[in-house]
Amino acid sequence: MSTQKIFLFDFDGVIVDGMHEYWHSSLLACEKYLNSSHISIDQKRYKRVPNSFKEIRPWVKYGWEMILIVHEIIKVENPLKNHNKDDFINNYYQNCQRILNDNSWIAEDLQKILDKSRQYQIDKDFKSWVKLHDPFVEVINFMKELKRREIKTGIITTKGKIFAEKILKQLNIFPEFIFGYESGTKIKIAEKLSQNHEILGFIEDRKKTLIDIKQNSETSHIPCFLADWGYLKGLDRYNLSNEIKLLKLVELEELVAI
Repeated sequence: MSTQKIFLFDFDGVIVDGMHEYWHSSLLACEKYLNSSHISIDQKRYKRVPNSFKEIRPWVKYGWEMILIVHEIIKVENPLKNHNKDDFINNYYQNCQRILNDNSWIAEDLQKILDKSRQYQIDKDFKSWVKLHDPFVEVINFMKELKRREIKTGIITTKGKIFAEKILKQLNIFPEFIFGYESGTKIKIAEKLSQNHEILGFIEDRKKTLIDIKQNSETSHIPCFLADWGYLKGLDRYNLSNEIKLLKLVELEELVAI
């Protein structure tokens, strides 16, 4: 095993709370680029992030799914609200596929218009776009401490690399590696990194991702931490295997001793 040590992090929900950014960027994508006849945009009405969006967020795996959710929330007829939110969640992946099919949309195209929406905001008012992300100070401090100890850091996110990079730069965080959705699955990235690095841990707020890492023979040795402060489903904190540790922000200081 190489002596190069590295600690891995998810991005949204772990390093920053990007809830507001996802909502506003997806709303703007629907308004400017989606070309749907089923929606009506009212910027004043949708200035605040609806509870239905916040509660569905933990089920999201890829950024493009946000556009589908926002589209359903702002539909003129039969919009997605709190009263029918649970029905949507209970068949989340099937519902996403149904919406794609009903509108003849392609997931990759939705991801492109989400990226386009972000770039539009960055070009227009970069500072305002960055402010839509609230950093978790404890995580930022932990990453800086790792740097002082000459332990590398890596970000594995389903956000585009260029956007994660811009936010991290504003936070004065410069990880050795940033992998966006363009780089492939988190498991494959972790597999590749483990060939030349000793991975000391991976902090992620999507439980299924950590389970997949533990069940993969090439990555099962990686210590996995579920971020208690992230976008967790109601039952995520319970029935965790011994291989995945629920991590609270106050416990980050203990990890420095690794």
